[in-house]
Amino acid sequence: MQLHVRATPNARRSEIVGWEEEAQVGRVLRVRIAAPPTEGKANAELREFLAKSLGLSKSRVTLEKGASSRYKTFRIPDGTHIPAATG
Repeated sequence: MQLHVRATPNARRSEIVGWEEEAQVGRVLRVRIAAPPTEGKANAELREFLAKSLGLSKSRVTLEKGASSRYKTFRIPDGTHIPAATG
């Protein structure tokens, strides 16, 4: 299944904020990431953080779209439980 995420880099700590409705993409999961948005560091940290938060291995979480955007689309296994917030 696809997971739409709105990432905010340079946060104090990595955390899932919760679900929001965005006019551009629809329902997205807001996530703060404690990594800078340079050289793919925030994308790598976001992938690792999502995998850990969802109880998946990193290989099961794939960035499909949005490598250079705040709005990203990840591919995760069908039926994965997504927590509402971690912060």
